[in-house]
Amino acid sequence: MFYLTQMLGKPVVDAAGETAGTISDIAIATGEVFPRVTSLAFLGPDKTPFMLSWRKYVAAVDDDHVALNVNSADLRFSYLQPDEILLHRDLLNKQIVDTQGMKVVRVNDLKLSESRNQLRLLGAEVGARGILRGLAPWLERGVDRAMRVFGKGLPENLIAWNYMDLLDRDLSHVQLSVTHKRLHELHPADVADVLEQLSAAQRARVFEHLDNTQAALAVAELEDEFQADVIDDLGSQRASDILEMMDPDDAADVIGDLPYDKAEALLRLMGVEESGTIRRLLGYREKTAGGIMTPELTTVTEEMSLEQVIGHLREEAADSETIYYIYVVEGDMHLTGVISLRDLVVSEPHTLVGDIVHRDVFTVNVDDDQEDVAELMSKYDLLAMPVVDETGKLLGIVTVDDALDVMEEESAEDLALATGSSRSFEASDAWSWLGRKSGWVTVWAVLGIGATLLLSLFTTTLQEIVAVVFFVPLVIRLAEEISSHSLAVLIEAGDPEDRPPFLQRLLVDVLVGFGLGVVSALIAFGMLEALGESFDVAVAVGGAVGGTVLVTTAIGTLVPYLALKKDGSGWRAPSVLFSTGLAAIGLAVYLLLAAYLKTNVHL
Repeated sequence: MFYLTQMLGKPVVDAAGETAGTISDIAIATGEVFPRVTSLAFLGPDKTPFMLSWRKYVAAVDDDHVALNVNSADLRFSYLQPDEILLHRDLLNKQIVDTQGMKVVRVNDLKLSESRNQLRLLGAEVGARGILRGLAPWLERGVDRAMRVFGKGLPENLIAWNYMDLLDRDLSHVQLSVTHKRLHELHPADVADVLEQLSAAQRARVFEHLDNTQAALAVAELEDEFQADVIDDLGSQRASDILEMMDPDDAADVIGDLPYDKAEALLRLMGVEESGTIRRLLGYREKTAGGIMTPELTTVTEEMSLEQVIGHLREEAADSETIYYIYVVEGDMHLTGVISLRDLVVSEPHTLVGDIVHRDVFTVNVDDDQEDVAELMSKYDLLAMPVVDETGKLLGIVTVDDALDVMEEESAEDLALATGSSRSFEASDAWSWLGRKSGWVTVWAVLGIGATLLLSLFTTTLQEIVAVVFFVPLVIRLAEEISSHSLAVLIEAGDPEDRPPFLQRLLVDVLVGFGLGVVSALIAFGMLEALGESFDVAVAVGGAVGGTVLVTTAIGTLVPYLALKKDGSGWRAPSVLFSTGLAAIGLAVYLLLAAYLKTNVHL
């Protein structure tokens, strides 16, 4: 096996044993599952660039050099073909899209294999191993051996060539492989997942290769916080064309998040009918049935035969978001009943709609809360829910995909509130939240004050005890927040395979805890200095606060992982027990550190 980072800079030796230059790059032919190396680029005397045919001139390759089959004087320069790319220039350290894992990654190295005197590209190394190898091969081997001591080696994270798509260079003309599925051929939801991982400039480059239909479907699948940014980054005409092709409810959501001037400009560029529909939807309150409904639906009258209904569907189906339910209306869109697609299939063509209509229809009012709408649809297993006004006039429908989005959104909000990681609640909830949180802080503060009396063994004045007690509520509150954050991250990950690696999460959280600890220590020190406390006491308490935050963060990362692993064997890990335990540990660590530092630190 060969790696590009190890090959770069190696000598190129001709048939006479003379050094012709050093390797600067390698070219591959892209139209294969495992592309073969076609050209060798090297720097000759005086840094003169050369490129020659691999098949014609390369006799052998090993870990030390590349051997040529002719003398340097007999070499003939070759040129890069349209279907070829250079690995160092076009791939190494560039961002690519893993079209199998639907994520954006950076190429840290490229792995090649020799077979029958042909060198072929196996894939891109996107993990830590490639980074370490690029720094120094001995560093890669050392880390691998160190990890094997703990029973787990340094994994190689390879992405095969046929699952790679390129971002940083315009290589849209390149055929990546005969089995490759390009980014614009993926499902819109998968394209959206990739777009959310890109910078604004990279997203713009991706949109250049999507037609308006594909772009509209992808934007509709983006998370809310990305949709407006993507549209705002596009030119006004392109943005309006994309919005015009989107379902009206999705387009209204995007336009509602844009600045007023930008939204008005886009609406004026759209067709009169489309912009009018979107303006009407924007008139409904957010988080209501009207705010998430679509006006695109299929309606018929009771006098129509099923044969006429089928003909009507053939003409209108392309403009309707769903045709599984066909709503029966009379007069000015007054809803009288519903028939299903199943009714059309099993009934005779000459049957009138009025003979098979279901008049007991579940409906919601345009001002009903979106969560109530989603719960009703889930309760009655509906694919769509009609939305009516006070007079029974049919205004639109809420489809099952919108209901699922609502349930996911509400579930995320409930989780955030339950774990304390969100502050997006109504003002009316403030007092109950304050009472709940302050109650716990008060209980712990009282316990902390009692425990702090033990510090009298180590202190000489009551003032020093007060200085320590002053920060007990802060320590308890931080411990509670850390526990809530740790649980939220693990719960949201769901599947154990989707959770971040433990060592990675521990390293990140320890670094965050260190930063938070430094800030907390500085705040504590500054407050005590401002209050006229002695310098030694200020340093001791500040150091105790900072150290406690760091230790608590590390424990808060470790314990949930261990608890969730135990959870798989049938034991349940109560979150309340974890939060309480972490608060107790934080308090104990704080008091012990404060006592130790006060006794042993004299500046």
